[in-house]
Amino acid sequence: MTTVSGKTKNGFTYEGDYQQASGGRIVWTATFRRNGDYAGVRHGRMFGMQDTAPAALDDLVKADIEATWTDAT
Repeated sequence: MTTVSGKTKNGFTYEGDYQQASGGRIVWTATFRRNGDYAGVRHGRMFGMQDTAPAALDDLVKADIEATWTDAT
């Protein structure tokens, strides 16, 4: 498992982790906070990542986490 953290464009911080699964999938989980207070959890999957360089995975996972939190309907 690999750990990631960041801050979304709408001001929430998150800590999460991801791991590579079979078939080029990435499975991630992130916990969100606002001013230190718990705000929620999201889970996600990314597909077709088998040809992605390991150095690029962190940035792609962070972008997916951001999109899942800020673009949710």
